[in-house]
Amino acid sequence: MEIRHLISFLKIIETRSYTAAASVLGYTQSTITSHMQLLEQEVGGALFFYANRKLQLTPLGQEIIPLAEDLLATHEKIKSIQQQDPFEGVLKVAAPESLTISRLGSVLQTFMTAYPKVNIILSNGTCQENQDELLHGRVDVALMLYPKFIAERCTHDVLREEKIVIIGHPTMPDHFDAIRSSADAYVYLTNEEGCSYRTMFEACVRNQDISFQTQELWSIGAIKKMVMNGLGFAVLPYVTVADEVEAGAIKIIQHDETFEPMYAHLLTKQSKWGSPVTRAFQEIVLDQFTKSK
Repeated sequence: MEIRHLISFLKIIETRSYTAAASVLGYTQSTITSHMQLLEQEVGGALFFYANRKLQLTPLGQEIIPLAEDLLATHEKIKSIQQQDPFEGVLKVAAPESLTISRLGSVLQTFMTAYPKVNIILSNGTCQENQDELLHGRVDVALMLYPKFIAERCTHDVLREEKIVIIGHPTMPDHFDAIRSSADAYVYLTNEEGCSYRTMFEACVRNQDISFQTQELWSIGAIKKMVMNGLGFAVLPYVTVADEVEAGAIKIIQHDETFEPMYAHLLTKQSKWGSPVTRAFQEIVLDQFTKSK
């Protein structure tokens, strides 16, 4: 079994196409096909099939994914085993915007001061996207703001609960009941679909047959600006609006809704080798989140 066959296998899954995988890896499609035929001979069964012209994984293919990822991680470890300084290189971190702007500043500052030879590449995505990036080996660490859950194939730390609040301009009603009873008069300002607290809030009001005009914006900063201009209300983690609330530019709107608790989570890929850089970052996150308000 060759490493390049496993790389091709995972790239096909990522791109959902033999042709696209070949393009990304610089192979011809016939080479990718040959890689899969040889790998299937090694494992004793088909890895892919087509259904409605779409490439799908067989049950055997599904089982091989974590094994292939672990083998590639081990391969990378072996290649770098003679590296003199274990605390250099690249650390890829995926986090939701909410935690990036509110919690990660002190973490990154502490880490970069302690390990200046490590280059951190930070990406923002929804919580599910971040977890997928980790499981597919495209990042080393993933943070999530999500209800409690059990993570598979990951080392999982629940960091802290993050309070979710309804916010509005200071002139808006003090209680959400007034907004809910006049839903047509208010605009719900929110971020991208797939955001955990957006999904939670929308499920909450949907159960009450309430419908708001929704304005989707590209960032939490844009949402806060619109709220401060009196253009609508929003539902955000309190930590992202604490400064504006304390300054009186935004107010917390009281409510009697039952919000599902949201928690900050830290995920790292399970590996018997355990990257020293990843472990160091994990320790700093745990320390900083414990200290933060």
